[in-house]
Amino acid sequence: MDDTLAVGTASADPGERDDGWIDATPLPTGGSERLPVTVVNGAADGPVLWVTGGVHGDEATGVAVAQDAAATLAPVVDDLAGAVVVAPVVNPAGLRRNERTSYYGGDDPNRYFPDTERDRSRPPETQERIDTRLFEALSDSADLLVDCHTAQVGSMPFTIRDRVLYGEERTEEEAEALAEDLDRLASALGLPVLTEYPAEEYVEQALQRSTAGAALNTAGIPAITAELGGHSVVEEDARAAGVAGICAVAVEFGLLDAVPAGVGAAGEGVPDAPVDYPVRRFVGPRVETAGLVRHRLAVGDAVEEGDAVADVVTPHGEVVATVESEHDGYVIGRAEGLATYEGKAVASMAVRDDGDLVVPRDPDDE
Repeated sequence: MDDTLAVGTASADPGERDDGWIDATPLPTGGSERLPVTVVNGAADGPVLWVTGGVHGDEATGVAVAQDAAATLAPVVDDLAGAVVVAPVVNPAGLRRNERTSYYGGDDPNRYFPDTERDRSRPPETQERIDTRLFEALSDSADLLVDCHTAQVGSMPFTIRDRVLYGEERTEEEAEALAEDLDRLASALGLPVLTEYPAEEYVEQALQRSTAGAALNTAGIPAITAELGGHSVVEEDARAAGVAGICAVAVEFGLLDAVPAGVGAAGEGVPDAPVDYPVRRFVGPRVETAGLVRHRLAVGDAVEEGDAVADVVTPHGEVVATVESEHDGYVIGRAEGLATYEGKAVASMAVRDDGDLVVPRDPDDE
């Protein structure tokens, strides 16, 4: 690491903190869209940990965790070996409206980060350009990334660990080495760990172009997604767990010898996984008829294949269908709202995962 670490307009010498901005895109009303950034540069050399939040504009706890990580680590900057870079609001256009998406495009802003193995014939539009500028700043200095999010209302906190892809970008052996550091990072955060969707579905959903997915699979930086409870309001238990987890990551990778005073243990206040087998992310089960949902299970409940997850009832309360689990696993979140339509998921789950963490990008290469 150079003595002075600069990201955007933030520039900190060893033992200093500085706040600044990353220019994102010009605005039609004059000036430019800017992403806030904080650099906490340790007194000694070491790895650079990036913490990002707010790529979805309504995910309040993720923003608060990123902000509070900087506030917690700045007072111990003299004990820090390495640096922490925090970008707490990477979708200010979404935050202004308290909505998931930005007004630069109506789709997911977390699917536009660079993918070096994907050819595109259409020139990049605004959101992709913003994501690329952030990615360039991140990949220029980062050794590790924690990207802070939230899930649906009422969900439990958990960590998403992306599949590590090999192919044109890296060999299988290089992917295995990257996966070892990815495991360390995911475990250190202290939350239940879910592996992402199976490789084919992962690429179909462009998750290799998410913040963490691009950092991992394009830049080769160990990166995880922390899902910190529900969206729209800051949940204090999840906020505290997120800050504690980031401090634990700093200890695991040698930035700190110990967590700062007053910070709890990683995972404190967060429900443990109720199963002891590896799990992956799954959205479902889904209903086959429209109606009103009556959930049978709470978040954190374990479930076996064939167990009832919810009932679907008519407006008069008559049960017309019972939705059963397709997998062993546990519930991490329940679908928001009372009304449902055919094909809609009633829950998000962590389900048994027998797949590999390191996988070929092209299934034909297996």
